[in-house]
Amino acid sequence: PLLAALLIALVVPAPAADFKAGLGRVRITPDLPIWLNGYAARTNAASALKTDLWAKALAIEDAQGHRAVIVTTDLIGLPAEVSNAAAARLRNSRGLERAQVLFNSSHTHAGPVVWPALVMFDFNPEEEGQIRRFTEGLQHKLVAVVEEALRNLAPARLAFGRGSASFAMNRRAPAGAGPVDHGVPVLRVSAPEGALRAVLFGYACHNTTLGGDFNQVDGDYAGCAQRELEQAHPGASALFLMLCGGDQNPRPRGRYENVEEHGRALAGAVDEVLRGDLQELSAPIRSAWRTTSLEFAPHSREAFEEELRGAHVFKQRRARKMLAAYDAGTPPRALVYPVQAIGVGTGLTLLGLGGEVVVDYAHRAESEFPGVNLVVAGYCNDVACYIPSLRVLREGGYEAVDSMIYYGQPGPFAETVEACVFRCLRETMDALAADRPAGR
Repeated sequence: PLLAALLIALVVPAPAADFKAGLGRVRITPDLPIWLNGYAARTNAASALKTDLWAKALAIEDAQGHRAVIVTTDLIGLPAEVSNAAAARLRNSRGLERAQVLFNSSHTHAGPVVWPALVMFDFNPEEEGQIRRFTEGLQHKLVAVVEEALRNLAPARLAFGRGSASFAMNRRAPAGAGPVDHGVPVLRVSAPEGALRAVLFGYACHNTTLGGDFNQVDGDYAGCAQRELEQAHPGASALFLMLCGGDQNPRPRGRYENVEEHGRALAGAVDEVLRGDLQELSAPIRSAWRTTSLEFAPHSREAFEEELRGAHVFKQRRARKMLAAYDAGTPPRALVYPVQAIGVGTGLTLLGLGGEVVVDYAHRAESEFPGVNLVVAGYCNDVACYIPSLRVLREGGYEAVDSMIYYGQPGPFAETVEACVFRCLRETMDALAADRPAGR
């Protein structure tokens, strides 16, 4: 019987692999001390490391040579200046169009400042120089990790499933009673014979289990979940994708034990999906990229002159930035906003939205495209500020109004914000369906 089984194994081919996949990873932990991003309450740079930070890349290619690359980073966010520069270098070196490379950030608030920084801090020349050097090195590493993934392309199978984790809560509603998204999308990447090579998974929740009193470098719950999965599956890579968690917080939070609790819960949800029946994906790979312009509500020079005379230090910093723009004749009236889509056959479409997107966007996108197996990620390509829905904008509060102070934006968006995003989203989905070129 053993000999017969061996002979069968020799003559029966492995399941067909419609794709090639390649993985890359690079350590992006900064040299210390360095300022961390995310909390205005911090008064000094971090000088301690809790866990390393990583950038990871998953490259996929179909039999016709169509490619897409997803890059995940343990950072609060990437500005367009960094992601677009890295993408431009990859176009020159590897022929990748902008639509083919998606950058996502986990939004850990225990990661370093990336330049250009939020308006929160006034850095001295030495501190600014260090942050600029870190950012320059980061850009090189983002290019290198994609190139590594492309070099490692090998036959692979892709399959998709969904799980659930319940620790996210809506932070805008009493007792978290507002809308949430507890879904855990899971993309399994395996060798043709079935061995797990990588798992890409997502969740819609702020990566802020740790508060501003924690001043060490760490990946928070998303970093913990990735470590748990990689320890459980030796040799495989785990990549975390932040979804539309702009108005979602983990519960409970505040202690490192909570980081481990949520990380293990998320990893457990992913493992449960991997043990089940996933949907095998087939070619082709397609991608699309569009941008739109999101208008800010009207603002005036006089309003910022009044802010400058006030006692709010962060409003003063925002006011100085805005008045300089007025002096230059270029006061910001709108934000350039990117929307990206990557499709894998008819089985999966990943939408990548810029900024800190609130959960309403995911729910509306899913309702507008009911026949599409859709994953909607925020924090992609350019994290310039929060992107409130019209509901959140009209309600006001931190995500709609106050956060713009710290992001150095002139104020809230106009009430056209959600309509503009969805007009661009539909154009991007149409381009993906028509398999048109990458666009502007």
